Amino acid sequence: MRPDSLGFCRQLFVRHLRCGVRRVEDVLNSLVFFLMVVTLFPLGIGPDSNTLRELSPGIFWVVALLSALSVSGRLFSADFEDGSLEQLAVSGHPLGLCAMAEVLAHWVLSGLTLVVAAPVFALMLNMVPAAIPTLMLSLVLGTLCLSLLGGIGAALTVGVRRGALLLSLVMIPLTVPVLIFGTSAVGEAAIGYDPSRWIALMGAFAAMGLLLAPLAIGAGLRISLEQ
Repeated sequence: MRPDSLGFCRQLFVRHLRCGVRRVEDVLNSLVFFLMVVTLFPLGIGPDSNTLRELSPGIFWVVALLSALSVSGRLFSADFEDGSLEQLAVSGHPLGLCAMAEVLAHWVLSGLTLVVAAPVFALMLNMVPAAIPTLMLSLVLGTLCLSLLGGIGAALTVGVRRGALLLSLVMIPLTVPVLIFGTSAVGEAAIGYDPSRWIALMGAFAAMGLLLAPLAIGAGLRISLEQ
């Protein structure tokens, strides 16, 4: 790794963040998708407030997973098409770290935006107000995990035609632990139990992802570039 690699990756992160802010419609699309699905659930299962309250943790996390799937497929696609990935691969900087700059920028724009909007969506599902802080904390960790997993899946499928379907097949089994941990944390907080063990598991999962994802993403991108 070159001595200036971390500074270079920092510049890439800022660049991707600025590009994402200019394409604000991508962020709004994920929020609109979330709003539409959350609005449709009461129509499908009925307006009973007790039923919505019981199902709200699972509903919220399933929609969060679907929202992550809908945006992860666009990771690296623009850089692959314009040749930027090939330039990064021969730049001498670790390709995995360079790609992580885009993944983390994607998480800030989509994941953290969802965290900010979470209280409104939670109240729409009649979630217990006491569970909302746990929901927001679990979303910070969970959306980071989903972004890292989405980065790995996108790296493996970026050069594949109809890669969106393959990306879903790759990601969904890997996201099951995040779905279970997040739903369990919010569910236990809603009934007054201590959700800290589930939050700790999500934190460990996120920490492991931050360590291993750059290696997996870098390897996946090199495989895609060689095809």
